[in-house]
Amino acid sequence: MSTISSSTATAATTTSTATTTPAQAVQAFTDGACLGNPGPGGWAALLRYGGRERELSGGEPDTTNNRMELLAAISALEGLSRPCQIDLYTDSRYVQQGIQSWLPRWRSNGWRTSDGKPVKNQDLWQRLSAAAQPHSVRWHWVRGHSGHIENERVDELARVAAQQWRSGARP
Repeated sequence: MSTISSSTATAATTTSTATTTPAQAVQAFTDGACLGNPGPGGWAALLRYGGRERELSGGEPDTTNNRMELLAAISALEGLSRPCQIDLYTDSRYVQQGIQSWLPRWRSNGWRTSDGKPVKNQDLWQRLSAAAQPHSVRWHWVRGHSGHIENERVDELARVAAQQWRSGARP
């Protein structure tokens, strides 16, 4: 298991108000990739719990990097069958800051940004919020391409998924 120093990671917690039985501890590592922006894209998640690991990946033929980053986090959360305590690691400031800071303001502003423009990827932000709801999630940012073993793994899986979409051999 790798450790993350405080200089390369930040965290915040989103906690569900639902009462549940003791939740399972899960680590989720996520990443998205896009070959061109927009272009063919891929996303990946690595779930670690109870001494086991599970890899998830997918993609789309014409998308953006931000959408793939969001889908990676969404897929990690939706891939869990019961409420969990999750440490979710992403190298996307867009995902981390969006879920921690921007989402509440967007909701209160009728899904408009501070300058009155519609929020990009509103469909995925709503889906991410719903996927996080049953869980207690601590959101961590890690520097991408810095040797973080799990981040490098999901980066590779996301790039492979994007390349499969580019070549026409869907994952």
